[in-house]
Amino acid sequence: MPDLPEWLAVRSIAASRFDAGTAYVAIDGHQMNVRDPYVYRTRDYGESFEKITDGIPPSMLSYTKIIIEDTKRQGLLYVGTENAIYVSFDDGDNWQPLQQNLPAAPVSGVVIQEHFNDLVVGTYGRGFWILDDLAPLQQLTPEVMASGSHLFTPRDAYRFRPITPPSVPYDDPTVGRDPEYGAYLNYWLAEPAGDAPTVEIVNGMGAVVRTLEGTNNAGVNRIYWDLRDEPNDPIMLYTSPMYAEHIMVGEEGRPAPGAAQISILQPPGQYTVRLNVDGETHEQPLTVIKDPHSAGSEADIAEQIAFLEDVREDIVTAGEAVHRVEALRVQLETMARFADDETLSEAITGLEDSLAEVQGTLVDLRQTGQGQDAVRFEARLLSKLGYLTNALSNADFPPTDQETEVKGILHEQLQLHLAAVERLIAEDVAALNEMLRTRGLLLITDG
Repeated sequence: MPDLPEWLAVRSIAASRFDAGTAYVAIDGHQMNVRDPYVYRTRDYGESFEKITDGIPPSMLSYTKIIIEDTKRQGLLYVGTENAIYVSFDDGDNWQPLQQNLPAAPVSGVVIQEHFNDLVVGTYGRGFWILDDLAPLQQLTPEVMASGSHLFTPRDAYRFRPITPPSVPYDDPTVGRDPEYGAYLNYWLAEPAGDAPTVEIVNGMGAVVRTLEGTNNAGVNRIYWDLRDEPNDPIMLYTSPMYAEHIMVGEEGRPAPGAAQISILQPPGQYTVRLNVDGETHEQPLTVIKDPHSAGSEADIAEQIAFLEDVREDIVTAGEAVHRVEALRVQLETMARFADDETLSEAITGLEDSLAEVQGTLVDLRQTGQGQDAVRFEARLLSKLGYLTNALSNADFPPTDQETEVKGILHEQLQLHLAAVERLIAEDVAALNEMLRTRGLLLITDG
């Protein structure tokens, strides 16, 4: 081995899985106060060796501790030193840091967890650091780097379901941070795009179930899809809570109490990831795998999703009614400030009360979002619809008979409430508008 001092320790030997005559050696000399990196490669069964350390800067902590070869790409290597980890894309000819958010700790062990394709690093700081999903490094070829943009083939995504967590102390020092849930979507940009890239998730029927805004950085970008579809829009109120006029509502409104935004976990199956960058489109297939520990079948999942979609549709319909009535109440609130006719003023107040009453069947207008008012009043229809989805969506099972029955009851109640809104607008709002018309005043509008 050229330039190798005596009495250094061979810390790591990695035999290539791609070429029988190739192996890599990491040598540590710090016990002899030799602190420079020493990494060697042989391509002829050990007859000769080349020193391959270009890119690893010599320092007091640059002595090498371990080297491994990637499991999927020939020539992709990882080496650990006393204070860093490095990667080489050209069989060790050149190295560059792979530090990311890894502290400057001794890299004592490096393993690729092959099932999930993660790089697992053990440090002398008595901790583990995991680089999730090596796919972009394995697919980052010179051709990719020469392109303006590129979408890497994503790894399979597991549709894991929640489990009961183990009982541990709240201050357990061994607790780590879990990886992001769902699908890892990686793409390359030679330079930032004119507009932020978007990533669309297309299901097997060709429908776009989710659109994600991507990061816009030169190099490798990573975003995550949580395997859920687009949630329904939030339901907002623009009037103060009842009996709490001191709580002022700005132009952005306030969330309607108990009104759920539901984003449905999509079923296992085949999807397409579509990257849009400055008018250019890239597509890659994505497989979503059912949780292998889940006892529910794919048919059960399909039945559950259909149920949740029906409930969400009712929530959206109820939300549209809330917004419709809320718009009328805002107009009446403004009009009441300028009404100098007692008859007109009484008519406005009466209509305001009627609208609040019918709206209050859908959402509780008394709740302020402060203190404990959410537990002081009975749940209204929107809260009940949201609650109906909570327990069901935590596991891969179809709705129970009771859940199905409650869903039907709430749907019927919603239809009655919608009919009441229509009658109120057709009769009471029309009557007030007629009164306004005879006085030459602006009419209130529906929609």
